[in-house]
Amino acid sequence: MWLRLATAALGAALMVSSAQAEVIEHLPTKDMRVALTFDACEGRGKPAYFDQAILDYLAAEKLPFTVFATGLFANRNRVELAELAKSPLVEVENHSFDHPQHMERLPQDRVRAQIADTDAVIAGITGRQPLFFRFPAGNYDADTLATVEASGHKVVHWSFASGDPTPGLAPAHLKNWVLSKTRPGDILIFHVNGRAPATAKALPDIVSELRRRGVQFVRLDEVLK
Repeated sequence: MWLRLATAALGAALMVSSAQAEVIEHLPTKDMRVALTFDACEGRGKPAYFDQAILDYLAAEKLPFTVFATGLFANRNRVELAELAKSPLVEVENHSFDHPQHMERLPQDRVRAQIADTDAVIAGITGRQPLFFRFPAGNYDADTLATVEASGHKVVHWSFASGDPTPGLAPAHLKNWVLSKTRPGDILIFHVNGRAPATAKALPDIVSELRRRGVQFVRLDEVLK
């Protein structure tokens, strides 16, 4: 009897945990605030490096933004990431260790390792523990989401896909698409790992137009408490 009751209680607790888990795709505001986020992905394949043109533009314009880095990318770009993290405008968050496209297919101990190993790398470089997690390719299930939240991270995705890694994407198309979709409170996603060549060319026009509309740019941790 005791075992049945304990099992039922555990099952109920897990159901509550899963029900409370959420993926944040929008800032909790109706104000003209938008978050710029940039994925710095690297998996078990070709090395990846920062797109310096994007970083130079963001620094010149004094724009706050969030980088979601994989552990492999952070390790490979340690010097640049450490310098970037010195800025009060920048936060660095967790994007898994080696960018598995389907974390929901991994055993839960490997999911926990993906999170913990990346936290350790990022904290060792920046001196700050990540608060947020972003699933590679946005793929997850209820169990994997609950595991991430149990690790102390909130999962933050994006309001709509910019599509900036698309091969052959024209900067004008990227600009028009993002500007046509962006609304107050949106979380925008781009890539800063050297595999989205249209972004550096389109970003100045995107930011300029959003500023003209009265948008204020924010870091995620300024809004998501």
